[in-house]
Parts: sequence; structure tokens; C-alpha cells
Amino acid sequence: MSPLALYVHWPYCARICPYCDFNVVRARGREAEAQALADALVQDLRTQAARLGPRRLGSVFFGGGTPSLMDPAWAARIVDEARGLFETGPDLEITLEANPTDAEAERFRGFAEAGVQRLSLGLQSLDDEALKFLGRNHDAAEARRAALAAREAFPRLSIDMIYARPGQGAADWTRELEAALDLGPEHVSPYQLTIEAGTAFDRAVARGRFAPPVEDAAAELFETAQSVLEGAGFEAYEVSNHARGPAARSAHNLAIWRGAEYLGVGPGAHGRVVLDGARTATRGAPAIGDFLKRVEANGAGLDTADALSPAEAAEERVMLGLRIDEGVAWSDLSALPLTPDSEPVRDLQGHGLLAPGGERLAATRAGRLVLDGVLRALLT
Repeated sequence: MSPLALYVHWPYCARICPYCDFNVVRARGREAEAQALADALVQDLRTQAARLGPRRLGSVFFGGGTPSLMDPAWAARIVDEARGLFETGPDLEITLEANPTDAEAERFRGFAEAGVQRLSLGLQSLDDEALKFLGRNHDAAEARRAALAAREAFPRLSIDMIYARPGQGAADWTRELEAALDLGPEHVSPYQLTIEAGTAFDRAVARGRFAPPVEDAAAELFETAQSVLEGAGFEAYEVSNHARGPAARSAHNLAIWRGAEYLGVGPGAHGRVVLDGARTATRGAPAIGDFLKRVEANGAGLDTADALSPAEAAEERVMLGLRIDEGVAWSDLSALPLTPDSEPVRDLQGHGLLAPGGERLAATRAGRLVLDGVLRALLT
């Protein structure tokens, strides 16, 4: 059977972070809607699964938003439904994203009983002033307590950190990473702060309230992260993801970066599945009310399901596959005018941005640092 990854989107957050451009809403006052959405997610999953046919489910990822705000019983219901709809094995990976407030940490045991084995914890920082700047609703002490609680409740712990904050230096970033590693994660995802259009930070930068670090400073912090994490035994298998050995890698994210099918369930959730022989881009209706209406009327909450051309599918393979160290097999790119002897390929190899030769198109570490430029050179 074809492998499949399942993404479930829970759009509710206790607070909207100023850097976030995801499809999220404030949770307060939406309790009845959240219950209705939990029911709709199950129906959306059933309907989409029936259209797919037999698949082998390799991973389930609860993202958002803040899925740790869910009732753990709802997560258990979705997991049980997915297990019943698809073939699964003992290696099924079930991940839940969480924020480290004390109230959520107390519920970790409930999610573990629901089948979650891998917690992705959004620490973002271990500096109180930085957490205030990032608009987080926890402090560093809560972050540490949540990480320790997660280690007790789940076999696997991943933590997210944000760097390239205004005024952040390499020495401060080193100390922060080392403190995060002391919490015992097997996986660390350091993400560079980006100013996304339409966010509160975008408006703050436009008003001159702060300026993001210049490119050279951000690059120094990127290299600092590589050095600290590699020194602690973590491999950089993707641009922003480091694992303590192959077994600690995110199976769900790897499936997406490797071009596997993934089913998106929930408001605004994206998917890539094969329907009628064509790789198809799907998206759930972003507005929760619209999603609920579509599920009630059609069984599924999708608002788009567009078949990709072979060239479009191959371009996605390049954009996602070059994020990981293994790259993309040339055989997956036959629909594009790219070969090992193509001029842009040889030029990028000459600059040390693509790995030389071989049966795969792969970016070097230097190339992943400037991946947007590498992709423009290859695909424009």
C-alpha cells in the first residue's frame, strides 16, 4: 500500500503570537464551536479516506494552533478513527504540538493515553524578556517545568526555539541552546524569526518599533546553532530540524519532504494526495464556520482539490526535497528541464551550494542556508 501521513489542524490558541501567520483564532468563548469542530474532524477524515482507498498510515500529526488545548478524549477519538480507516503498524508515529503553560502540561498524561508518543513543545526561548517580546503566555520557568513533564509522559520530546531576535548575539544564543539541551530533548527545531506579511510584527516593523537582524547576523546565529547542536550529537537533517540520530527524526515531516502523500484534515489544512491518478493539492476551508458547513453538506470540509501537472508536482519535490540532507532523486524530476548537466546545476555545484554528482539533487549545508536563492536559480 502507498504510505500516507495524516495532518490534523486544530486552529484554537489561548493567545495569537505576534509573529504567527498560521490559520488560527482565539479560543476564548468558542467552547461549543470547538466541540462541533472535533466531531467535524472525524467526519472529514472518514470522507476523505473513502475517496483515497487503501493506504498504510505512517504518521499522525496534530498541529495548529494549539492542539494541546483539545480535550484529550477528542484526540483519542481521531487517532482511533484513523487506525480503523487505514492499515497501521507498530511504527505509527503520533505527534502533538503543545505550548508549555502549566495548565496544558498537566494534561500531557491524557494525550499520552490517547496514543500520542511524540510531543513537539514550543518553548521558543528560555529568556523571560525574549518570551515577552515574542508574545508568549509562559515564562522560562514554566517552559522548563513543561519540558520535564513531557519527558515523563512521552517517549519522545522535540522542542522548538526561535532565534534572530533583535539584539540577540551568538554568545546569548549559545547559552540558550545549551540550557534547552539540558532539558533532554531528542529533537530540536531552531527557527529563524521571519516577519510575515499581515502579522503584528509586520506592523511593528513598519512603524519602526524594531528591526530584524541583518542577513549576516542571522547567518552567524544559524551557524552557531549548527555548531552547538552538532557538538551535542544532533545531526542537521533538514534546514531547521536536528535529531539525535535517525530514530529521533520526525517521521511525519520526513514523509512530506520526501514527497509522500499526506492527508490534511481541518480548517485550512493542506494535503497532497493521489486522486484519479493525479497528485492533487487539497485545502480545507480556512474559516471554521465555512469548514463546519461544508462537512455538514458534503461530508468533507475541503474548499479546493486541484490536480497538479507533472511539472508542478516535480517543482514541489525540488522545493521540499532540497530542505533535507538527502535531497531528491533525479528520477523524480523528469518533468523538469533539470539534469546533472544542466547549466544552473553545474553553476550551483561550482559555488558549493549543491552536492556534486550522484543520483540525487541535494543542497549542501551552505546551499540550505541560502535555499531560496538556490531554488530561484533552479526553477526560474
